[in-house]
Amino acid sequence: MDDLLIARSLFGTTMAFHIIFATIGVGLPLMILAAEILYQKTKDRDYAVMAKRWTKAFAVILGVGIPTGTIAGVQLTLLWPGFMEVIGLVMPLPFQIEIYAFFIEALFMSIYVYAAERIAPWLRILSLVFVGIGALSSAILITNVHAFQGTPAGFRYENGKFSDINPWEAFFNPSFFVTAGHVALSAYIVGAFVVASVAAFKMLKNRSDSTVYRFHQKALMMSLAIGGIFSFLTALNGHETAQYLHEYQPEKLAAAEGLFETQSYAPLTIGGFTDRESQSVKWGIEIPWALSFLAGNRFDTVVVGLNDFPEEWWPPLFVHTLFNAMVGIGVLLILIALIGVGWKKVWKKERFPKTLLWIFVISGPLAIIGIECGWIFACTGRQPWVIYRVLPTAEAATTAANLGILFVLFFCIYVILSIAVVFVLLYYFRKHPVLDDLKRNGTMISNTKS
Repeated sequence: MDDLLIARSLFGTTMAFHIIFATIGVGLPLMILAAEILYQKTKDRDYAVMAKRWTKAFAVILGVGIPTGTIAGVQLTLLWPGFMEVIGLVMPLPFQIEIYAFFIEALFMSIYVYAAERIAPWLRILSLVFVGIGALSSAILITNVHAFQGTPAGFRYENGKFSDINPWEAFFNPSFFVTAGHVALSAYIVGAFVVASVAAFKMLKNRSDSTVYRFHQKALMMSLAIGGIFSFLTALNGHETAQYLHEYQPEKLAAAEGLFETQSYAPLTIGGFTDRESQSVKWGIEIPWALSFLAGNRFDTVVVGLNDFPEEWWPPLFVHTLFNAMVGIGVLLILIALIGVGWKKVWKKERFPKTLLWIFVISGPLAIIGIECGWIFACTGRQPWVIYRVLPTAEAATTAANLGILFVLFFCIYVILSIAVVFVLLYYFRKHPVLDDLKRNGTMISNTKS
């Protein structure tokens, strides 16, 4: 591999690892807040136990998310000095403001963890609200740099020099609100379905007439409801995202759909893989006129094809597969949530069959895979630019050689961290089973094993 590919692979691996913890770190506070609100409303102490236990998991996730985020920041400087030079000139605000967002998150999480039993109920809820605001703000601010990469604004670029710089215009670039919305909604999906996954697995391990089963069933129903709502909202946001791509990054939209020729009444292609030689999507299913409607809310909208651009501007054509995986998983999660809520609330079933519980178990990993596919699509689909039509990726990269050793070392670090996270979470929750927490909180229990 050449050094540019290694640099991209190294940073991509770091982000692929970090995004798991960053996304759960945004989504889980919402679940904790929902449990706390339900406890204050119903006085069902099961929800108080949920909030406390999820807070412990959140602390572990945060403990890994912070150092991996720091590694990502250092790698940005070392691997992409040309990019960081531009960011320092034009787009420094997100990095500066993010410090305060993290401060708010850490401060109010400390209040909730250490003073929850000594403050009024409304203050507990308020603390969690600020934790959620801080976590979400951090994610939006950092992701806004990615939005700027796709829709740069706030400067003039002539003869290799930047002038007339307006940092606030760069901050509120054309895709800021669309990207911020997508980040928030997708993070809440991951948080909800990760909780659903764990709850369903615990239900499989306990008798259906036990208190532990009923405890996890409450967690499952809450997470399916929240996950389903945000999955549907993400689908609506995805429609808006398609329109922004049509306007600002047309070759990315064309690559996502394997569209080579500019046309109105353009079809939406589901599945298959893009073949460069035949300039078609092999084995894909076409929905007539759908892409034109997604791009412009009209069936006669003209969608620009890849052949209208120089081939060196084309994104890698495998982004079609990534895009389909992301959308397909999103649709599947909506269906899973609908089936789960319908089974309990519409059909009034007391117990979930094991097959359905296993489907809930895989929903968490599916949500994470969907996030990974979406992130890789967003970054790879912008290639060959690190800042769209301003700074090519090759010109932004470091000129240092022998990056392969760093790649191997960091990969080993991420493997060790992954093992450590799993070990710590399993160790803690085995030492502190649900039954003990329920007893401690005065809940009537049956003699079952957590």
